Amino acid sequence: GCVLVVSVIEQLAQWHNSTVKAAMERLCDYIPGKYQIMHHVSCCIDREMNADVVCHSLRLCKQDPGQPLCHLYSPPKLHHLCELMHPSTFFFLLLQKTFMGFSSVCAFPLLTNLCEKIKYVLRSKLPFEDFDGDKFSTFPTLRGYHWRGRDCNDKNTTVYPGRRPDHWDAKSDSNCNGIWGVDPKDGIPYEEKFCKGADSKGVVLLGDSAGAHFHIPPEWMTVTQMSAKSFANLPMAFSDELDWPQFSEITGFLNSTIGGWTDSLYLRLRKRNRCNHRDLQNISQNVSFHINIAPYLSFSLARNQLLDNPAIVIYATIGNDVCNGERDTLAHMTTPKEMLSNVVQALRYLDSRLPNGSHVILTGLVDGRFLWDNLHDRYHPLGQLNKDVTYSQLYSFLDCLQVSPCSGWLTPNETLRNLTSERALQLSNVLKEIARSEKFTNFDIFYMDFPLSQTAEEWRKMGGEPWQLIEPVDGFHPSQIAAALGTGITWQKALHEWPQVLGKENPFNDQIEAIFKDQGGY
Repeated sequence: GCVLVVSVIEQLAQWHNSTVKAAMERLCDYIPGKYQIMHHVSCCIDREMNADVVCHSLRLCKQDPGQPLCHLYSPPKLHHLCELMHPSTFFFLLLQKTFMGFSSVCAFPLLTNLCEKIKYVLRSKLPFEDFDGDKFSTFPTLRGYHWRGRDCNDKNTTVYPGRRPDHWDAKSDSNCNGIWGVDPKDGIPYEEKFCKGADSKGVVLLGDSAGAHFHIPPEWMTVTQMSAKSFANLPMAFSDELDWPQFSEITGFLNSTIGGWTDSLYLRLRKRNRCNHRDLQNISQNVSFHINIAPYLSFSLARNQLLDNPAIVIYATIGNDVCNGERDTLAHMTTPKEMLSNVVQALRYLDSRLPNGSHVILTGLVDGRFLWDNLHDRYHPLGQLNKDVTYSQLYSFLDCLQVSPCSGWLTPNETLRNLTSERALQLSNVLKEIARSEKFTNFDIFYMDFPLSQTAEEWRKMGGEPWQLIEPVDGFHPSQIAAALGTGITWQKALHEWPQVLGKENPFNDQIEAIFKDQGGY
């Protein structure tokens, strides 16, 4: 974090031909609110001291005994350090106090309960603001309706997206799809007239950071594009954990503001049957280790077997089972035996919760060699101004810090990249075998490979380059373009091979939109 901030300040000063102090003030004007801590950093930056020097000299970055010195830039000349950096100086004590105060903010009695609630939200994947406890919210972020369909009555626990209509919603909208009331011409409830027998179903994603659609806007660290407008979405982004599920491949429902366009399984299901409006859940998490989804499904999944419509569940942990920041990455990857146990455990739980007639699609792991092959020699946003930081350098820096999102793929070691892909293929084969051999009472089960090669081929036909399918800042996650193209490929596969999963088209869609065009917005 320190290296990132100091790099941006240095480049702002260079780009605007200004002093470091002026660049610091410019950045503070861009960012919503005043982040006073950065003012303390500004007095330490010297034109001949790169960000690694500054952050190590401030002791915000350190070298543990026996560990390598982690640096993003070429090794600097260390003799530029000044007396200001000495740990006993007033400046250092002030800076240390500021950082410690920020990191221990939850120790304040008035904030303790708030912090505990936020921690609970992050652990449980449930909305921060949910007054009736039905796991749906009227607030967008903090696991609100960016992640699940918006609640239309947060004071009634029996009203939420995805349930079968209560008495055909003659008097009120019990499932939040915006369709309710009685047609005065014949006295038949609209929900009964338009949605009865329509094979309504929702979509649920069980995924990792790719499914949550992790994205850090490149303009946050590209000084040639930086302005106050660049940071307008910063508060929303942080309260969504730097995820953008509202634009994602499975549950996206808003027009993208982060490049590309939004296309999603949810939007296609809604277009196919307007009665599916708002029936979506994105239960994904940002983690850097293999995940066993089963333990948190019990409190995260919102589906009542007796009262709700069936669901299409996408099980897509496309990389976390082989990705970690460990020194011995191979030893910490999920084994095929562990994969089998984890997935079957989750599926058995789903069988106890999903309404009959549901469907589960298991998605194979990605072949992450695509990342190094297409990015390693390109310049990262931090390195574009001075042509001094490639993705290869970034990957090595993160790996040194042991915070790499995938040290098995983001490495110059070709043998390790190949071994990581070999394990990913083994785990995908486990999923494929589960889909072939396991049977469940309340859902049928399917398998599909992660469609990376098809996505790249489709993008090439449109005149694009493969590197544009990867997030520019982290150099790891699928980009907005990749997500949108992947949706079309997944949909076509389901349409031709598993038409029963998608349900039939509702012939009353146009009538529903005409009558309820002013109701039930996202």
